[in-house]
Amino acid sequence: MEFKVYNTLTRKKESFKPLQPPRVTFYVCGPTVYDYVHIGNARVFVVFDVVRRYLEHCGYEVVYVQNFTDIEDKMIKRAEETGTTVEELADRFIEEYLNDASALRVREATWHPRATEHMKKIVEIINGLMDAELAYYSEGDVVFNTENFARYGALSQQKIEELQSGARVEVDESKNNPLDFVLWKKEKPGEPSWDSPWGRGRPGWHIECSAMAMQYLGETIDIHAGGPDLIFPHHENEIAQSEGCTGKPFVRYWMHSGYLNINAEKMSKSLGNVLTVRELIQKFNPLDLRFFLLSAHYRNPLNFSEPQMNHAINGRKRLQNFVENLNSALKQARKKEGRGEEEEKLQKLLEREKQHFSEAMHDDFNTAEAMGSLFNLAKEFNNYLNQPEIHYSLLQSVREFLLECNGVLDILEMEEDDTVEEEIEQAIRQREEARKQKDFATADRIRDELKEKGIILEDTPYGVRWKRT
Repeated sequence: MEFKVYNTLTRKKESFKPLQPPRVTFYVCGPTVYDYVHIGNARVFVVFDVVRRYLEHCGYEVVYVQNFTDIEDKMIKRAEETGTTVEELADRFIEEYLNDASALRVREATWHPRATEHMKKIVEIINGLMDAELAYYSEGDVVFNTENFARYGALSQQKIEELQSGARVEVDESKNNPLDFVLWKKEKPGEPSWDSPWGRGRPGWHIECSAMAMQYLGETIDIHAGGPDLIFPHHENEIAQSEGCTGKPFVRYWMHSGYLNINAEKMSKSLGNVLTVRELIQKFNPLDLRFFLLSAHYRNPLNFSEPQMNHAINGRKRLQNFVENLNSALKQARKKEGRGEEEEKLQKLLEREKQHFSEAMHDDFNTAEAMGSLFNLAKEFNNYLNQPEIHYSLLQSVREFLLECNGVLDILEMEEDDTVEEEIEQAIRQREEARKQKDFATADRIRDELKEKGIILEDTPYGVRWKRT
């Protein structure tokens, strides 16, 4: 089965062939750690977490780097506003990010570098650009010369003239061209600064990611990913400064997620509709939120609203109930000897959905289509789970497939909660005792209480069985 990945650089799906298989080098632009991450950030981190997991599922050895931008204009401004240091601010919100990411089951990266820890590499790259006459010194700053880099605009697929006419760039007399960008900023009073050949100062935002990517992954990396807002100028500038320094292709596959809107409007501070992960996971189960973020293809726009979130909650509940009913059937039902026509039909369905899941994920990581295979299984197998006798190995194969899928998507609780299960079983025993004593009022009350909790009891010739609605 051919692996296809959409490359933003070429605007088409391409066969995925890493530079040094089975090793895959993967860089994702991480947060600027001056505040809690918002749901738009979360979409980026969740979808590329799934990309990483699926590559590993397919046998690749993924070296995954997600940076922390811990020195930047926003960091300095927020530290000043809150009366703290930039370093203390970074420490706080790196910890907060890791907590939120963990709640959403985003695995930690192989490396989580901080920009401030890579000044040597940053200076090295800038020196290379100065030697190649792709950077110039201006009023204490070092600035990249975009006109001297012939491929500038390749990622956004625009010519320099088009970018100049559409650029929202403040007039800066120190630049030769409005599109030129600062690699090294001269020191300002009260701001953090480091030594360099051009005097004390600090790096520009764009150079930080190039330095960290090359430090851990080499001069050419397989995948570089991020949100759509980073295509220009951030990733465009990363290409220019990285390739300008090394003379080698910087990234083989550029991947970008789609925009996430709030109630059909762009999320922005000016509209007051920025939703943080922290506030959302206090309101919703984090797994419901993760399910929602994976419910559309990662390149498509996604709209967050209460109705759509409720739709996601109900959808995940259907799958979670299927898992729990499957677990219950494997424990409660009698084992059927041999396979009949129904079992053979369900076995063929299972094989089709396994193929369906793989084909969807191999086709540019289509999580929405892949999750469809799980719903198909739930729909067809739920009736079978109600039978008093089940084919154990068939259902065990279904469970093993669900475990594999969940290892990639991580949207379900696969293991039974023994405490909750014991409480249900105890209630059933109490009901049975009440029925023996002809205390039908108590028996009915227990049944109704379980029903309110989503537990349905079925009286069968083989005893009482329960399942979730």
